Amino acid sequence: MTDKLIKALCYDNEIRVYVVEATSMVQTAQEKHETWSAATAALGRAMVGTTLLGATLKGNDKLTVRIAGGGPVGYLLIDSNAKGETKGFIKNPFVSLPLNDQGKIDVKGAVGTDGMMTVSKDLGMKDPFVGQVPIVSGELGEDFTYYMAHSEQIPTAIGLSVLVNPDETVKTAGGFMIQVLPGASDATIQKVEQAIAELPQVSKLMNQGETPEEILRRLVPDGSSHILEEMPVSFTCDCSKDRFETAIVTLGEKEIEEMIDEDKGAEAVCQFCRTKYYFNEEELTKLKEEAKNR
Repeated sequence: MTDKLIKALCYDNEIRVYVVEATSMVQTAQEKHETWSAATAALGRAMVGTTLLGATLKGNDKLTVRIAGGGPVGYLLIDSNAKGETKGFIKNPFVSLPLNDQGKIDVKGAVGTDGMMTVSKDLGMKDPFVGQVPIVSGELGEDFTYYMAHSEQIPTAIGLSVLVNPDETVKTAGGFMIQVLPGASDATIQKVEQAIAELPQVSKLMNQGETPEEILRRLVPDGSSHILEEMPVSFTCDCSKDRFETAIVTLGEKEIEEMIDEDKGAEAVCQFCRTKYYFNEEELTKLKEEAKNR
């Protein structure tokens, strides 16, 4: 199944629904960060949730979600944009915990509940829009839901789900976001609430081969949904050697000179995709001159 996200309007434009299949995206993150099961589920859910929020943006807008709940994974940092391009970082990837009371991966135990979730949106203006809410659950679906209700004032339900294989690979990953639009009737809201209550885990449905379109039909069982857009989603990192050159210049002449004298070069590693960039003495000397002339 190819990763994708669908956007739909339902119940005569009373409800907006997004459904995303993100198995390959989360598997790529698992491979790059070599995460263990609880860390994989936490990182995967955070990436799926951020991808759903990113899908509400337009043009070149982008956002960053930082989740720091005081748990053993440390903090999670996820970037996404309106094109479905998402990248993720986890401070401590090596977290595996006993299953919780429901026999599921203990995401709450991995993330923690003592901290904040911060969403920073770059909408092309001078300053980003920043919203911050306390972590209320640690399971992350509820935390993204709480953010939307309290920071963006949009009644929303978000479900996030990741299935991890015994060998640490990702079996399936996906999620949904339902938003109640102005003017929605109580009857429509009740239908949606009932559909959400009856919905099995998205990752389990995807493991059975269900597509985002079929999951949409479960969320809107009477068929009154109109798919507006389908777009690919992926783990995509926009790092480059040029970006790291700029970062090295900002370190200043003295620090670059130390790199040349002590290490005869430098290695920079992207925290998101783990790509390594090497700088030899000649390249560092040129960057030192740039720093000197700033």
